[in-house]
Amino acid sequence: MGDAKLGKTLKEAREKLGLTQEQVATKAGKSTNWYARFERGEENALQETRDAIFKVLKIRIDYKVKA
Repeated sequence: MGDAKLGKTLKEAREKLGLTQEQVATKAGKSTNWYARFERGEENALQETRDAIFKVLKIRIDYKVKA
């Protein structure tokens, strides 16, 4: 199971930038379906994949989701 709090943060950042899930997924090298599940907290990701997504969404790599 993934991290729903992180997913919420990613969704907010994506919407703020005016990007679609498909755009984020493509830029991060993942499928749209996988990214949608990750954003909903249903998937886990390797650090390398998280870093790629954070870069697309302009989130600091060392960002920590607050509890």
